[in-house]
Amino acid sequence: MFNLGVSPPPAENLTIERLQVTDHGFIADIRADSTEPMLIAQVTVDGAYWVFTQAPPGPLARMETTTITVDFPWVAGEVHHLQLVTSVGSTFDHTIDVALLTPHFTGALLAEYALIGVLVGLVPIALGMLFFPAIRALPSQGLEFILAVTIGLLGYLFINMILEGLEFAEDASQMFGGATLVFIPMTLTALALTAVGRRSHQPRGGLQVALFTALGIGMHNFGEGLTIGAAFAVNKVSLGAFLIVGFALHNTTEGVGVVAPLVKEKVELPLFVGLALLAGLPVVPGIWIGALAFSPHWAAVFFGVGAGAVVQVIVEIHRFLKSRRGEGEHSADISGTSVAGYCTGAAIMFGTALLIAI
Repeated sequence: MFNLGVSPPPAENLTIERLQVTDHGFIADIRADSTEPMLIAQVTVDGAYWVFTQAPPGPLARMETTTITVDFPWVAGEVHHLQLVTSVGSTFDHTIDVALLTPHFTGALLAEYALIGVLVGLVPIALGMLFFPAIRALPSQGLEFILAVTIGLLGYLFINMILEGLEFAEDASQMFGGATLVFIPMTLTALALTAVGRRSHQPRGGLQVALFTALGIGMHNFGEGLTIGAAFAVNKVSLGAFLIVGFALHNTTEGVGVVAPLVKEKVELPLFVGLALLAGLPVVPGIWIGALAFSPHWAAVFFGVGAGAVVQVIVEIHRFLKSRRGEGEHSADISGTSVAGYCTGAAIMFGTALLIAI
């Protein structure tokens, strides 16, 4: 090979993990992802160079983070383009679609987000659980159909959580492993829950299956909270509003899935309250974290954990459904009734998900 005596500059990469709009300008939290230290030399806003401060200052080694602050007279509701320029000329762009003041951590804000979480998660789940008397009156084949609908609901949630997690993983710094941020937590969570759930070799009862179902749905709803909070954090207020309405309708069907395994069990009001809290309340901390401390790599991990919980619940409900058909039956594991339930559950979730699409 010929050596021309000139070495090309090292490839540089960074990720803007969070951008806040303040009264005086913008604050960007960035993470370096380069083999060699990189230095932020200049910052432009809307094509013009602006003075900025960096804390901590100096070159950034791989995986190091810093905060860039730019004093800029932004205009509410306008689009602004931020560009970071390194010492070797590499540029990294970030667009603020709608400039609105980023909410700050206050007790009133936490209470407001908590109320949103209750209305989005807990209330719809509880409403769905009110169908329990009607489900209990169904014949055995009707119960099989409802349990299969629950599996269809969870199957849709599983795929949805994987896709959402992969989107966040793509936005995160690739040094974290990209898609592995989702699939490794998913696998470990499914294995851990399976190990815990099978410490006893006794057949799964309806109460145990209901608890696992509520846990899986709760993990999914935590992810929904992250999505809503992240929409508020990046000032996508209209998106956040649509998500609130869509998720609220979406979650009503999940309440039916929580109580379906309990039709042959003796249940009391405290159990219903506990299941509703387990399935619906995780939306609240999800919104808090998404709005106030959002980070794409952690969001990807959370969605992976939720997907692992959901897939384990699907397995447990399938085993429970199989046991309800009778120990002595040698029919196929999947009946026509079950297939109809799977398709119905997925169709219900798809239909309500259309309300969230923008």
